[in-house]
Amino acid sequence: MAVRAKELRYAIDLADSGTLRTEDGTPLDPDPAWSPEHLLLAALVRCSLTSLRYHARRAQIEVRAARGSARALVTKRESDGRYAMVEGDLDLEVELVPYPGPEELEALLVKAERDCFVGASLTVKPAYRWTVT
Repeated sequence: MAVRAKELRYAIDLADSGTLRTEDGTPLDPDPAWSPEHLLLAALVRCSLTSLRYHARRAQIEVRAARGSARALVTKRESDGRYAMVEGDLDLEVELVPYPGPEELEALLVKAERDCFVGASLTVKPAYRWTVT
């Protein structure tokens, strides 16, 4: 018997006024100055850190602090001449307790990058730089 994959569904509503709400009506309140591109980068950072927290918890490692930044280059792709994100860079800083050994740390970071569905959904693979203390 095949195991059915978990399905996660998300939805938003964008009003003419610019107001965003989630599928259950909860208001999302990003500053109107935030462009869709800024929101995508914020989603990529948050998703990557959420993925790390998930895998750290499974390995009985506490993420005491986590922060990050991201940059992207949007220009015409050579392959099709369409504007798209062609480079994405993340700098993520995390504090882990206990600090894992080198092999365990490498495995944890690989899983965090692999299982961020925002990053996995992008055509370009983001470049991750982790600082772990």
